[in-house]
Amino acid sequence: MNKKDLKPASVFRYFDEINHIPRPSKHEEKMVEFLKGFGQSRGLETIVDKVGNVLIKKPATQGMEDKPQVTLQSHIDMVCDKLAGHEIDFLNDPIESYIISDEEAAALAENEAEKDGGWLKARGTTLGADDGIGCAMELAILDADDIPHGPLECLFTVDEETGLTGANNLEAKMLSSKILINLDSEDEGVFFVSCAGGKTTTATFEYTKREAPDGYFFIKSTIKGLTGGHSGDDINKKRANAAKILARFLYMEQKKMPLLLAQFNSGKLHNAIPRDGSIVFAVPFKEKETVRVDWNVFCSGVEEEFCMTEKNIEWGMESTQEEPVIPQSAGIRIMQALQAVHHGVFSVVQDTSLGEITETSSNCAVVQTDDERLTIVTSQRSNVMSNLTNMVDTVTAVFELAGANGIIHNDGYPAWKMNPDSHIRKVARDCYKRLFGREPKIISIHAGLECGLFSFRNPSLDMLSIGPTLRGVHSPDERLHIPSVGKVWDLLKEILKSI
Repeated sequence: MNKKDLKPASVFRYFDEINHIPRPSKHEEKMVEFLKGFGQSRGLETIVDKVGNVLIKKPATQGMEDKPQVTLQSHIDMVCDKLAGHEIDFLNDPIESYIISDEEAAALAENEAEKDGGWLKARGTTLGADDGIGCAMELAILDADDIPHGPLECLFTVDEETGLTGANNLEAKMLSSKILINLDSEDEGVFFVSCAGGKTTTATFEYTKREAPDGYFFIKSTIKGLTGGHSGDDINKKRANAAKILARFLYMEQKKMPLLLAQFNSGKLHNAIPRDGSIVFAVPFKEKETVRVDWNVFCSGVEEEFCMTEKNIEWGMESTQEEPVIPQSAGIRIMQALQAVHHGVFSVVQDTSLGEITETSSNCAVVQTDDERLTIVTSQRSNVMSNLTNMVDTVTAVFELAGANGIIHNDGYPAWKMNPDSHIRKVARDCYKRLFGREPKIISIHAGLECGLFSFRNPSLDMLSIGPTLRGVHSPDERLHIPSVGKVWDLLKEILKSI
C-alpha cells in the first residue's frame, strides 16, 4: 500500500498537508495562517478570534437550506513527543508518516480486528492524528462540492492538549449552532457522550545542593521502553509509570542505607504516562554491591508485575561522576512524596447507561530536577466534579505532608455530562446502523474533551464525539487505523445528510 493510494483520498491528502505544518501546543501560528488562507481562498467566511481559534462557515448545499446548522470541531495542536535519540525540531520540521509493515501491525495490535487494513505511523515521533485527522475531515468537507449538508461551521481550536486554552477562551460569536460534532475521539464505532473534567497540580521542593561526603559512590539508573500512553484513555490499562517505578526503588533503598539524591528526571507532558526516566544518587561505597543486587531483583519483580502490558522494558545501572546532591532531609521528603502520591485509577463506577467506567484517576506525569528545585506535575481527572476536587485534595495532601515549598493548580476544565435526550446521538446511531448493520457503542471517555467547556457555557448544546481508531496517542507509538478513517468519513457524511 502506498500513502498516495489511501482512501478517502481528500482526507488523507489534507492530513499529510497538515503534518507538514508545525503545530505544537501554544505554537500553532503557522496552522492558523494556513486555515485562514484556506477559507479565504475559497470565498468562505473565515473568523480568527483573539486566541487563535479559527471558524470557517460554509453555506448549505442546494435544497438543504432548511436543515439545522451544525458545527464540526477539532483542535489544531498536537502533542510533540519523540523517541530518545531521534532528531527533530518540532517548531520547524514536518512529521514523517509511513504505513507500517504487516509484521509490525500484528505485533502492535490489541485485538484481531486491528491486525487488518493497515496503520499509519510516524518515524520516531507522535503522529499528530490527535487531532490532525479531525482537522483533515473538516477541510475535506469544506473543500468538497458533492457532499450534501445544511448550514455548516467548522471550528478549529488551539492549545487543547496543554490547557484547553482555545475552548476556554472561545468568543461567543464562534459558536452559534445548537448541534456540535466533535471529531477528537479515538475509537471507530464508538460514540462518546460524556467526558471527564480535569485539573493539573504542580509541586516544587526547593533546596541548596551540596557536595556529598567522602566515601560515597555515585550511581545512575535508567528505565525506558515502556508503553506509556494517554493519561486519560490509558490510565486503566495497568501500564507502568517510569517515574513511579524509579521512585519505588529509591524509597526502598533509602530505608536500608543513607542515600543522597542528585537527579530525578522522568516524563515530559502532564497528559502522558511517563515512558522513560533516569535517577542519579549516591550511597556509601560499602553499599554499592547491595544496591546493584537490589536493582536486579527489583527489575525482575517489576517485569513480572507488568508482564501483560510491558514487553520491552530496558533497564540500566552504571557508575557515574560525582556531582552536588540534594540535602538528605529534603531528598527523603521528595522520595516519600513520590512513593505516596497516587497514580492510576482511583475509583470505578457502574453506570446504568454506559456500563463500567473509570470515574476518577491521577497521573504522576513529570518529575524534573534542576540546581535549586525538584518539580512534580500530576494530572487529576474525574467525571464527577466533586470527586475531582477530592482527587486534587488527596494529591495535594501528600505534597503538604512532604513539606513542598509550593503547590499550584491550573484552572482545570469541567466534565461533560451525558444528555439522555440527545437528538444528534439518535441520528448518528440510526446512520451507523444503516451503513454498517450493527449498533455503535455509546460510552463515556475518561479523557477530557473540549465538549466539557462547550457544555459549561451552553448547557443546551447537543453534542457527540466521534473519530477513527487511534492507538498510542501522546507517544511515539501513536498510530492511525487506516480503514477506520473511511468508515468515520462515511458516517459523518451520512449524519450531515440525515440530520
